[in-house]
Amino acid sequence: MPSDTPQGATSAAPQSAEAAYAALKRDLVRGHYAPTEKLLMNELKARYAIGVGPLREALTRLVGERLVTSVNQRGYRVAPMSLSELEALYDARAELEGLLTRLAIERGDDAWEAAILAAAHRLSRVSELHSGDDMLDLWDARHQALHAAIVDGCGCPPLLQAREALFDQAQRYRHLWLHQTVFSAEALAAKRVEHAALIERVLARDAEGAAGALRDHLLTPVAIIQRRLTERGWA
Repeated sequence: MPSDTPQGATSAAPQSAEAAYAALKRDLVRGHYAPTEKLLMNELKARYAIGVGPLREALTRLVGERLVTSVNQRGYRVAPMSLSELEALYDARAELEGLLTRLAIERGDDAWEAAILAAAHRLSRVSELHSGDDMLDLWDARHQALHAAIVDGCGCPPLLQAREALFDQAQRYRHLWLHQTVFSAEALAAKRVEHAALIERVLARDAEGAAGALRDHLLTPVAIIQRRLTERGWA
């Protein structure tokens, strides 16, 4: 487990609840804490340089996001992970993303198409492989931006909010896949091919073809994540 202090946290200056929330969430997503591990308040206070009140506020938010569970008012634990939850989350994400893509193709205008091409270009510029988290963060941010650009044309904020909620729930699972993808030249090359094919269908206004390609694209990580969960003894 990494032992570095989260970015922005110091032992000298207390953090705000917002900063502690962001740092703790990052650690949860990145697997610093194992599923079902008890979160000890004294250790959290020291690691995130925060008082009890703001820390409880941050933990309450994370309970709402299903990253943390509250144990009968006796403390907090990291939320469990399971193969069944993995499959359900990815199935729901694939179905919703397909719906949003169909709507975007029906409703998107020239500006929507331009935004997709711009996001695809920015993602393609991430070509050098490094071992640090900065590289992973950069590729993933641009990868997310591309998919967001595709669905943004749907013009339906409630559906986009539901998409964001599902994405948040899947983040811990996604991170297991990201490590195997971003640091593999072969895996990145395969993703570039998938993205190019997807964008071609979207810009051709092929709603069914794009939705099918998107579903396949989103479900590809599932087998990889299943293996990683099993290897770590988390499922």
